[in-house]
Amino acid sequence: MTMPTGGPGGKRPVQDSAHDWTVDVADRIESVVGTVRDKTTVPVVKIVRGVVFGLVAGPLAIVAGIFFLIGLFRLIEVYLPIEPYSARVWGTYAVAGAIFVLVGLFLFSKRTGRRD
Repeated sequence: MTMPTGGPGGKRPVQDSAHDWTVDVADRIESVVGTVRDKTTVPVVKIVRGVVFGLVAGPLAIVAGIFFLIGLFRLIEVYLPIEPYSARVWGTYAVAGAIFVLVGLFLFSKRTGRRD
């Protein structure tokens, strides 16, 4: 004796040949989560990374600038053709002061007035 194929009443179960809806839902959830992550987490990570690198690079740049100025002053003091040595020291500081004053005057002339 042969049994009828399929479910009750001899009907076969309907097979959806297009797509399984669970796979579609899982793919949709994955795309939504990926979109939310790309719009929220990725920019925050970039900002935090920049802040951290800035906190590391900033002090290093300041220290390098200080060392450069010290080396420059020492180089000028050694090779400036003025005797005695004390005159070379104050001459170096006078030249450096004059340069800083001129740079300050230039920047002061480029400022913009406050518009109230």
